[in-house]
Amino acid sequence: MSNPESNPPPTTSCPPPGSAAHAGHAPLCRSCGAPTTAPAPPPWSASSDSPPPAYRPIRMPAINAPTNTAAIVLSPVPQPLPVPPASPPFAFQVPAKRIASPDDIARFHASLHGRHFLGFVAALSASVHGRKLSDPLPSPPSPAVFALLDLISALCAFVASTPPLPHNSRYGNPAFRLWHEKLSDSANQFIAPITATAGSPDLAGAEVELAPYLLDSFGNATRIDYGTGHETNFAAFLYCLARLGLITEADYPAVVLRVFAAYLDLMRTLQDTYLLEPAGSHGVWGLDDYHFLPFIFGAAQLIDHKYMKPKSIHNPDILENFSKEYMYLACVAYVKKVKKGPFAEHSPMLDDISGVPHWKKVNSGLLKMYKAEVLEKVPIMQHFLFGSLIKWED
Repeated sequence: MSNPESNPPPTTSCPPPGSAAHAGHAPLCRSCGAPTTAPAPPPWSASSDSPPPAYRPIRMPAINAPTNTAAIVLSPVPQPLPVPPASPPFAFQVPAKRIASPDDIARFHASLHGRHFLGFVAALSASVHGRKLSDPLPSPPSPAVFALLDLISALCAFVASTPPLPHNSRYGNPAFRLWHEKLSDSANQFIAPITATAGSPDLAGAEVELAPYLLDSFGNATRIDYGTGHETNFAAFLYCLARLGLITEADYPAVVLRVFAAYLDLMRTLQDTYLLEPAGSHGVWGLDDYHFLPFIFGAAQLIDHKYMKPKSIHNPDILENFSKEYMYLACVAYVKKVKKGPFAEHSPMLDDISGVPHWKKVNSGLLKMYKAEVLEKVPIMQHFLFGSLIKWED
């Protein structure tokens, strides 16, 4: 316990007791409560003084700011899981929507395919640790991978033959409906070469179940929008192909570095050409108005990189020179291109992530966030499809 006598007396503007300052309504000292000798400031006058500054928040109030950050941090990191193979005889069916409530979300994540779908995403991420987009693949791609690349190339050709129409709105060029109609008309023709790579008659008729996933992977033709739910349907399409044995774990690096990279390039083209509206965007509190998975895969690519750290996204030279090799950097570069103003204001989530010390922690955190902010959100997952390959368990 300190000796009060050892402490010097406080130096304040308080007058001694009994002085004239105690009389009347002298202002009080904020330190001890006694009246002070200082006169009160004059009232503000509109004719002689500048108006008080208007309050301007550093970040705009967030309607969709994450509210379960602590729960995300404390949750376990999703781990890679093998895809359970589907066995003949198959009973392909048109997939349907089943999720309508938080209870349905919980039921999905407790199910076999709920766990293994997230494990599939984690396995894709793990397969590209330390790999650039231009790196040679560890094993030759399967015929199904080449068929997927042909599919995406054909969809790119549809963009070239479907130019945007004159349009005055910020979002939603109606030419996208024409592009999507071409996709719908050709979906079965695109899927047939993929299933044909199995060389098995057991996969006859698989198009009836695979086509709805494919059609919902590129946005909604009615609303002319695109978001993480559509991106998740593309991952579900790949998961179904894995269940049928058309792609294997040996193909995962090619699926991410070749197929998904081509899919991302196509989606950027569609977003820019037809001005797709972000579906359910979190605004400044999202990673990106459209995508989530390329941030997961891109962070995995940069794990254990000798020179580039999460904070390197603030270096324009790094973004310019390496965005073609790493999906994470490409996504950040795209965000900086389409959004104006200070990065910390229009993308506070990405700015916060840049303070994480290493990419492994970024990757694991994004996997947890994907589960919480995408796969556990009813507005997103209410559009997820269930059939014989991704079964709904009552």
